[in-house]
Formats: sequence, C-alpha cells, structure tokens
Amino acid sequence: MTNGVDTCFMNPGTSEMHFVAALDRVPGMRGVLCLFEGVCSGAADGYARVLGQPASTLLHLGPGLANGLANFHNARKARSPIVNIVGEHATPHLAVDAPLSADIATFAKTVSGFVRTATSADDIGQATAETILAAWGPPGVVASLIIPADYSWSEAMLGGPVVVPKIRTMPDFGRLEKAAELLRKPGTAILLGGAASNQKALEAGARLAAATGVKVEQLGPMAARCDEIERNLETKLANTNEILEAYTRILREFKLNRVDAERYKRVQDTIHEPLRKITLVEFPATSRAIDSFRKALEDSSLTLDKRVEASRTALAESRSQFKKLL
Repeated sequence: MTNGVDTCFMNPGTSEMHFVAALDRVPGMRGVLCLFEGVCSGAADGYARVLGQPASTLLHLGPGLANGLANFHNARKARSPIVNIVGEHATPHLAVDAPLSADIATFAKTVSGFVRTATSADDIGQATAETILAAWGPPGVVASLIIPADYSWSEAMLGGPVVVPKIRTMPDFGRLEKAAELLRKPGTAILLGGAASNQKALEAGARLAAATGVKVEQLGPMAARCDEIERNLETKLANTNEILEAYTRILREFKLNRVDAERYKRVQDTIHEPLRKITLVEFPATSRAIDSFRKALEDSSLTLDKRVEASRTALAESRSQFKKLL
C-alpha cells in the first residue's frame, strides 16, 4: 500500500493462504479472486494500461504461473507495470520434487523484466519493495517475486522500505528540434509501442500525421490503430464545426433582429458553454479564439455592427485553428 499498489488479482492455492490472510488484514487493500490465472494476468495488464500504475497478481506455484503466461507476454510487450507474486512450496519440500514443483524462476524470466526470490521471512519486505520499484520502471515491466510458503507463515521482524519510482524526463530541446525537422521530411515514419500504446499517445500521433503527413504505425497487442483514432478526431472536429456554423447563424440574427439580453443568455447556455467545454477537452489550442468570440459578443461598449464584425474575426480565427488541427 505505501508503495502505490492497492489491488491484487489472485488465484491462490494452499501455499499462498498466509499471504492472502495478510492482505486481508491491510485496510484499503483490494483482493480480486479470479477463476483462472490468465484472467489475473490479463486484468493486471488492463489495470496498468488504464490507470498507468501497477496492480499485483498472486498465483499458485509454477503451473499457476504457466497458466497466466499468455497475458503476461502481452503485458511485457505493452510495458505494463505488474507486480507478479508467485507462491512456492515450503523450502524443505523442494528436494522431494512434489507433483506441482517447477522451476518458477525460469518460467517467470520468459515474461518478466525482473525476477526475485525471497530468501527468508525477514527478506520479504525488502524483496517486495524491490519488485515494486522494478515494476514501475520506466519503462514498466512485469516484475516477479517468488515467496516460499514457509517464509509466508513465519514471523518477520523487518518490513519493507518505501520506494520512489523514477520519473520519465523530457528529451533535451535539441533532440525535440531534430525530431520536428525529421517529421516534415518525406518517408519519415513513427512507430508507437509499449507505454505509447494508449489513447493519449495515439491521438497525439494522429494529430502529427494530420499536420505533417508523417506515417504513424502502432506496435503491440490489443491497442487501437492510429487511423481509427484519426477518424475519431476528424469526426469530433466536424461536430465542433457544426457548432461554429450555429455561431454564424447567431451573428446573422444579431445583425438583423437586435437580439435581447434574455435571448442572448439562452444562446450562451445552449451553444457557447457546450462549445467551450468541447474545445477545452479536445482542442485546447482553440479555446483562446472561442473566448475572444464570446468577449466580442459581450462587449457592450461597441456598437452592434462593431460587435458583429469583431465576432466574425474571432470566428475566422477559430476556424483557422481547426484547419491547422486537420
């Protein structure tokens, strides 16, 4: 909890019962029982992609981990941060090669960027903190922690430290300038993958493609295609332009009919406010133009003709901003 992990998707067995009991004693920790390990790994992957932070998984021995490998593979390719906890037989049982014994670490290495095995009950806190820190990255990874059952049920005197994840940093300005220069060169392409396989990054890619003609392709499983995002963006622009057309009709009415204050207030509530909200959320670059349009309509110091003229200028500026986005 203190390290930012408050959800655990689990399919535990007998060797994990003490761990489950410990989780249940922590206020705010949410355990989600899943009927198949692939659901655990898939849910943790989706959780990380949607919220941008790690969930944990709790699985039973090597076979339980093996059942979840497919979606851990997807999480690895998407750079999703996941804290994957796998129970192990009690250490005295390892020598007898019990029916569910397996080389858990080897299984885990195929999909994990970090694998750690707790070495004692007192080591669990430290090992957990290291695993969480590794999961955060950046980039995010599946970080696997293997905990033998006898360490879970033994008393521990030591807890784990609070860890501080590393923060992604912006490239220096020189690199940004070079990237901007390359974007406008014919034949340039952008490949989006890993942590960039989210809607915000794909929308940014679609806008770059619309503005510069650069080819944008998306890598990684289970993510929307850039061309679909671009189509959605164009639809939003078209819808917003319809509202701008309504403004043109308002100007005409102002010009011809001298609209009264009450009617103007109705126009503000039904047209301007929805438009302002759309532009702030979807197209922040246009908000200045929309605000100048509103101010022009409200400026009582101007004659009606001057207000209409100023409003038309602001409306034209707004349209120009939309064309740049397209």
